[in-house]
Amino acid sequence: MTEQLTRLLHIMATLRDPDGGCEWDRAQDFTSIAPYTIEEAYEVADAIERGDMGELREELGDLLLQVVFHARMAEEANLFAFEDVARAISDKMEARHPHIFGTDDGDDVETRWEALKAAERVSKGSNSAMDGVARTLPGLLRAEKLQKRAAREGFDWPDTSGPADKVTEEMLELSEASDADKLEEAGDLLFAAVNLVRKSGVAPEDALRAANLKFERRYRGMEELAKGDFASLTLDQQEELWQTVKRGEKA
Repeated sequence: MTEQLTRLLHIMATLRDPDGGCEWDRAQDFTSIAPYTIEEAYEVADAIERGDMGELREELGDLLLQVVFHARMAEEANLFAFEDVARAISDKMEARHPHIFGTDDGDDVETRWEALKAAERVSKGSNSAMDGVARTLPGLLRAEKLQKRAAREGFDWPDTSGPADKVTEEMLELSEASDADKLEEAGDLLFAAVNLVRKSGVAPEDALRAANLKFERRYRGMEELAKGDFASLTLDQQEELWQTVKRGEKA
C-alpha cells in the first residue's frame, strides 16, 4: 500500500514538474481543480448507489488523485504536503474517538462527537452555530445542515405541523410574488420543504434522489411504450402513458 501511494505522489510531482511535466496539470490551481474534486465525490456516490464495486474502486482512485493534486499544489506553495494532510485527519479522528483511542468510555457517542466538532470550530475562531457549513455544498444538503445546526441550539419546530403550515404559507407567497420576488419566495418554499422532510425523519437529499430515480424510470417507461414517438403525443396521451407505467409498477 505504501509503495503504491508513493508511486502516485511521484506521478503527480512529475506531472506538475515545470521542466517536462504535463502542460495541463501545470496550469491548474486550487480553484480550477475544485470542480473536478466535487464531481469525483459524486461519481463515488453514484457507483455506491449502483452497487458497482469495480467502478467504485476506480472512482475512489480518481477521488484520491484529487487529494494528491491539491496537496501537491500546496507543497509547491510551501503551505503543507500530503503527509500533513494525512497527519491532520489522523489526529482529528483520534481526538473525535477518545472512547476508542483514549480513556473516555462514555455511552452517548453522537453527543460526544458533536461536542468535539463544536470545540474544534471554536478553536478555529468560530462564533456562530452556522460557521463551518460549506457554502459550496449543494443547496438541498446545505439547507438540511443549517437547519440541524439551528435545531441543536433549540431553534426548531416541535413536530411536523409547524413546517407543514410553513410550506403552505410559502406556496401561497410564491404564487402571489412579483417577478422580482420570485427567486426569494421560491427559495423560501424549498427551504420550508426541506424542513418538513427533515422533521419527518427523512434525509431530504435521499428523498429527492429517490424521486429523481423514480421519475427517470417512469419517463423511460413512457418512451418505451411510445416506441420512439413520445414527443409527438398530446399532453393527455402522455399522461395516459404515465398512468400506465405507474400501474405497471404496482402490478
